[in-house]
Amino acid sequence: MADIKTKPAGNRLGLDIEAYKGAASTLCPGCGHDTISRHIINAFYESGVDPCRVAKMSGIGCSSKTPAYFMSRSCGLNAVHGRMPSVATGAKLANRDLLVLGVSGDGDTVSIGMGQFCHLIRRNISMIYIIENNGVYGLTKGQFSATSDLGSKQRWGAVNQMEPIDCCGIALELGCSFVARTFSGDPKQAVPLIKAAIAHKGTCLLDIISPCVTFNNHEGSTKSYASVQKRDTPVHALDFVPFYEEVQVDYPEGSVKEVVLADGSSLYLKKLGKDYDPTNRVKALQVVAEARRAEELLTGLLYVDPKKKDFQEIENIAERPLFELAESDLRPSRKAFEEILERHA
Repeated sequence: MADIKTKPAGNRLGLDIEAYKGAASTLCPGCGHDTISRHIINAFYESGVDPCRVAKMSGIGCSSKTPAYFMSRSCGLNAVHGRMPSVATGAKLANRDLLVLGVSGDGDTVSIGMGQFCHLIRRNISMIYIIENNGVYGLTKGQFSATSDLGSKQRWGAVNQMEPIDCCGIALELGCSFVARTFSGDPKQAVPLIKAAIAHKGTCLLDIISPCVTFNNHEGSTKSYASVQKRDTPVHALDFVPFYEEVQVDYPEGSVKEVVLADGSSLYLKKLGKDYDPTNRVKALQVVAEARRAEELLTGLLYVDPKKKDFQEIENIAERPLFELAESDLRPSRKAFEEILERHA
């Protein structure tokens, strides 16, 4: 009898999905953050990323607890409130071979951490930055956050009188090289976007609307499951071509546009109802503003710049990870030191 060849179990590394899971969640049952954790698990498993290569970073808040719930083989660190970008930057500079994944919330990012968030994007640090955006401060009983929509109601009836800060709009203004928004309850869009971020070189912002089932899932909330599902307006359909080099987007007309990423991977754009080009930053700013005025939640890949240099290229950081360099590697010779002094004389 001929030998029957069986398909190897697991992903391209031979790992099964259990290798990408973490501890049991302690968040409220039904929390959108737990759904995002599942999307991260699936995206990294399908992409065949070695969990031991991933550095998980977070700040403070419900969202910042979630790195414990995925990829238990990865190293992780909870930074001071709002200061995750600094820690992530240091980790990436010390070891450029790390795949840095930062998970933050709308409070951790847009309130106390806004300055750090802006400078991370300005430097184009190669990392994935996920904002689990629920529009409230869940750990302190559901007060409005800086991303709460104008007119949104709290559980006890208070109405938000302030304009929201749009995380994607800020990122686009600052020239972020990968900007996307999605909904925690949309795995067909969220997982391909995370996989595309894994393949991208530079700062990847994913603003993921994640309803808080305890404090922000009631009638009158604009970030409840019902409200998001009603207002979700995708800019295009998404599909992903394995393993993690390319993202494909189909439009029914049949014309395809390929966007080649810096590492040789590609994003493909094909018309689907509207001719949207995510390489056009001005257009991206326009559609985000138009969606905000129309009270639509615009989701999808809003902008990507595959040619933008990241911080390590800009600063000409050594190819060898800095943590591997010895004192002899770092100390300039007398001749080199004299040349430095002469240049600055």
